[in-house]
Amino acid sequence: MSAASVVISGMGTSIPDKVVTNSDLSRVVDTSDEWIRSRSGIAERRLAGEKETASTMGAAAAEKAIADAGISKDEIDLVIVGTMSPDMPFPSTACLVQAQLGLTPVAAFDVIAACSGFLYVLETGTQLMRSGNYRNALIIGSEKMSSILDWQDRSTCVLFGDGAGAAVLSLSDTPNIGVGQILLRADGSKMDLLNMPAGGACIPPSAESVSARQHFLKMNGKEVFKHAVREMGDITLETIEKNGLTPEDIKCFIPHQANIRIIESIAKRLGVSMDRFYVNIDRYGNTSAASIPIAMWEARQKGRFGPGDNVLLTAFGAGLTWGGAIVRWTA
Repeated sequence: MSAASVVISGMGTSIPDKVVTNSDLSRVVDTSDEWIRSRSGIAERRLAGEKETASTMGAAAAEKAIADAGISKDEIDLVIVGTMSPDMPFPSTACLVQAQLGLTPVAAFDVIAACSGFLYVLETGTQLMRSGNYRNALIIGSEKMSSILDWQDRSTCVLFGDGAGAAVLSLSDTPNIGVGQILLRADGSKMDLLNMPAGGACIPPSAESVSARQHFLKMNGKEVFKHAVREMGDITLETIEKNGLTPEDIKCFIPHQANIRIIESIAKRLGVSMDRFYVNIDRYGNTSAASIPIAMWEARQKGRFGPGDNVLLTAFGAGLTWGGAIVRWTA
């Protein structure tokens, strides 16, 4: 880790008010509370309202993160948003967040890495900060997954939820703190396992693509689960090793909240008690790029880690993409 460390100086979340339980969904699709819980660990999720979008939730989470960091909006000079459910194809959701926050003209762009999105924006923001061109970066994971779900497909619509999480990255002269080495991976040859077929240049919007329901998320759940268990386990071990640590050095594990069975498999492989993993999938479902920052914010609020503690983040998503990161907490 370089002498000019990059630390997370503030965090915030924005969670929709509307709670949808498994029983609520059983009145929409052929499913049940037992079916959903046994396969995923999800009991309920939050769904955004008509006027809530990736940008509005992202901006709301960012406001809280900036306040938590104890800085003014004028001190933010970089905005990066990770999302797979943007307000529109262009301009970027980051530009919309920038406008909603009333920031001065600063660099703003999106990163598309699906459920690994927050790790990708964390790495991007960290490296840009270390270039010396930025003082404080705003990184956000924000998703309105409900807008891209097929509510006739019980295998996917029951798994996801909406929400946003944000963090402020700041430079510190103290060595060996903050964001450690981040590992990112991708395998585009597996893109058919999890995607949204239409809406891009390959299948532009048409009456045919709409009637074929190609503008919704499609997933081969069995294959995605298999790859997630293997790759998240591998990248977690590799991340710990690359940062010169052991599993016992990690105070709190914060995995992407996709499936409780995936999380349990990682804990078993590491030989670590589930008590050291923060889990909130039962309340929020899979919020994609927002899941790690939401979970991290909650874990901090509940005292699951504090200054000097090592926190491990790991995720897996469409692309396929996956990654791991260590953060030595300072705030």
